[in-house]
Amino acid sequence: MARKVPTTFVPLLALILYLACFYHHLFSQPPPVSSVNLLSPPLTATTNANSPTTIIPQEQEQEKQSHDGVLSTVSVLLPAWEILVILMPENPMPPDYDTGSYICLFPNNDTSPAKPSGILQFPSRATFKCDLPERLRRRMPFPQPVLTTSPENLPERNTSAPELLRWNFLVYESLSTETDVVLFVKGLNKRQGVNRTPKELRCVFGDAVNGVRTAITSSIQEVFRCRLPEGNALSSSDNKPVKISLEIQGQNLVVPSVAYYTPPRKVAPEQPKSQLCACTMVYNAAKYLKEWVVYHSEIGIEKFILYDNGSDDDLERVVAEIVDQGYNVSTSFWLWPKMQEAGFSHCAAKAKDSCTWMVYVDVDEFIYSPSWLDLSKTSYQMLQSLLPKKSQIGGVGEVMINCYEFGPSNQKSNPVNGVMQGYNCRRKAENRHKSIVLLDAIDELLLNVIHHFQLKKGYKVKKAELQHAVVNHYKFQAWSEFQIKFRRRVSAYVVDWMEEMNPKSKDRTPGLGYAAVEPQGWPEKFCEVYDNRLKDLTRRWFGTKSESGYLMAWQI
Repeated sequence: MARKVPTTFVPLLALILYLACFYHHLFSQPPPVSSVNLLSPPLTATTNANSPTTIIPQEQEQEKQSHDGVLSTVSVLLPAWEILVILMPENPMPPDYDTGSYICLFPNNDTSPAKPSGILQFPSRATFKCDLPERLRRRMPFPQPVLTTSPENLPERNTSAPELLRWNFLVYESLSTETDVVLFVKGLNKRQGVNRTPKELRCVFGDAVNGVRTAITSSIQEVFRCRLPEGNALSSSDNKPVKISLEIQGQNLVVPSVAYYTPPRKVAPEQPKSQLCACTMVYNAAKYLKEWVVYHSEIGIEKFILYDNGSDDDLERVVAEIVDQGYNVSTSFWLWPKMQEAGFSHCAAKAKDSCTWMVYVDVDEFIYSPSWLDLSKTSYQMLQSLLPKKSQIGGVGEVMINCYEFGPSNQKSNPVNGVMQGYNCRRKAENRHKSIVLLDAIDELLLNVIHHFQLKKGYKVKKAELQHAVVNHYKFQAWSEFQIKFRRRVSAYVVDWMEEMNPKSKDRTPGLGYAAVEPQGWPEKFCEVYDNRLKDLTRRWFGTKSESGYLMAWQI
């Protein structure tokens, strides 16, 4: 005879299962910064009898802990429990940066291997990445590590380590112009279209207690513009870099910062502006880069500016090889997660003195005109012919170009001849559009959404007809390539692939779930129209017959 389950057992079992799911969710990802913990994780409040409460960034405490065998650093907690360790500006570049065995050492002697992750500029600072050890993820606050090559020679660390800064509440970059400073800040304007007013904020040059305060003139997305301090307010006898941050007035809150003020740099007068440049953000796109550069260079783009979002696929070596072949390609280290819009704003402000027009497309996107199909060779005037004439520049500030989205086209791996040769089947209707922008026409706010900028008054947007220009977007590639996108979306306002939100958004892939699992029939998906136009055209322009078929110029 079966025993009857006690009635009190079922609710108890349900409670146990609920708690198990809750704790799995709690510890699977770093907790986000919220209004509850804005003050405590990144900042320390100190009070004395003669002054009001002041907020002191904890990275200052980390600097004081420097001693033999340990480099002075400040550390930021990134998504997926990854830690960015930034050397303070006073540290020289470690001679064994690429070859040394560096370790992140945490309280109670927990360790994690530290790998080089790139160099931040202005001032130059080496960075490393390591993971937060699992047992430290279960209890807040999360401690900053020290960076060392010889943890065995150090005394055991106590639990008074400063707390990790958070990537989603941080001043992470600055850019000086001749008239002001552009500051890039995560966590203040959290929702698209909802921004704090400039009157709520002040810019802080120097430390939070004695720093020079100036007015904020604009606040939009992650971009804030600060007035420069007057006269010699920032002059210093020791020439140390000046930390820069934002203060939320009325809250005694200074946002944690890893950014520094540097005097504006002006392009030398003898260097003429390039008429047409291209700016894009890349992550592990080295295998596509040469095809993208060679093609667009031949049709009129003179300079390529890459914002590297933390690639680990030997991008630096590939860029060096392309430069050695005579192409003008530069790289800016932009490792910050989900900050594409801010990166494009930074690019627009930084390149204004060196470029007239800027193309904003990704490395899997290629511009062409159907009117070129009968041409036997390329010309540098091809893309520039899409721009308005000089007499019209006062009116048109942006040329908008529609996109065709190509599917996997039965490819099972990355096509050896490149994406333009490998993918030839697309969706019928165009979707989205990209832009070529006159940098002088961009509004001072630097507001941009999906590769488009808000323009100054008096300028307008011209939409190119499909017969004049189109972007082939090789979006849905072979699964081995497409699944890399599940790492993280780069846009600040687009939901990550694995977040179960906005299932009907145009930014989602139809039929694709929330996990990096290949859907059945993926190689045949998104194939409504066979379109060989750019494939045939580039084979004629860049192909050479070989024993195996054709060898394209970017394969050499």
